[in-house]
Amino acid sequence: MATATRPVDAQTRSIELNALARRQRSLWQDAWLRLRRNRAAMVGLVVVVVACLLALFADVIAPHDPLDVNAAKSMREPPWGDPKYMDPSHPLGTDWLGRDILSRLVHSARISIVIGFVPAAIVFSIGVTVGLLAGFKGGKTDNLLMRFTDVIYAFPDLIFLIVVMTSLRETEFGKVLGGLPLMFVAIAVVSWSGIARLTRGQVLSLKEREFVEAARAIGASPTRIMARHLFPNALPPLIVATAFSVPTYILYEAGLSFFGVGIRPPTPTWGVMIFEGFSVFSTSAWPTLLPALCISVVMLAFTFVGDGLRDALDPRMKL
Repeated sequence: MATATRPVDAQTRSIELNALARRQRSLWQDAWLRLRRNRAAMVGLVVVVVACLLALFADVIAPHDPLDVNAAKSMREPPWGDPKYMDPSHPLGTDWLGRDILSRLVHSARISIVIGFVPAAIVFSIGVTVGLLAGFKGGKTDNLLMRFTDVIYAFPDLIFLIVVMTSLRETEFGKVLGGLPLMFVAIAVVSWSGIARLTRGQVLSLKEREFVEAARAIGASPTRIMARHLFPNALPPLIVATAFSVPTYILYEAGLSFFGVGIRPPTPTWGVMIFEGFSVFSTSAWPTLLPALCISVVMLAFTFVGDGLRDALDPRMKL
């Protein structure tokens, strides 16, 4: 009788130990385990890491100088193109000025990755600060900040970006680093309102909870309550929203560069390459299609990562 029940007891004990270990893991540990089980998210994360490595080591990886003009080698075809116009020294061909497309694609990853992450960090900082103050303070402060947020939210993002970039492009600030800081500021100005509204909603749902009341009871200052109690608990949906915003900013850069008001040439970006390649699209499509493919792959990768983070950071999900 004892021999028959022993395996059942061992199995029950194993299940209890596993459940105990799972309860002892933190939210972030559980989220990482769930994220690792999402294959699409992991593939997207690998693509993002590869893009970051390309951006970081572009000078080493690129076979040629991306700004080197050689009219004698203009419009060379990639390996799958016309064999008569191929050049082994240019694996993906050249553009109409004879510049190596592969080198320009690799160096363009720098701008696109920076455009994705830096404005996202600025937008996150502004939006979270405004949302925390509005949600926690309430009353007139909440009304004033959210009405201002609504005004910013009402502007069409792309049109506002075009107006800002066109108006300030010839100023001293607009000429710094080819207009990169100006683009950071323009994107941040029009994009922080969504994070602010999301943060405010999270704070309103959290500030009357027991742990916040306990912090007030022991004399915690409002700044400490917002920084140590409200912000960490509101963070998961904010991370997801930020991850989804990164590909949007990359697309903004590509759109502005295509319209001719983005990063100043000759700095290579995927948007600039599409703009320059469009003039010879009828002759050869690759100078346009290759950077467009890079933009699509990176945006899709960030979307997969965002989807994975949304599922991983949902406390209702079970391992």
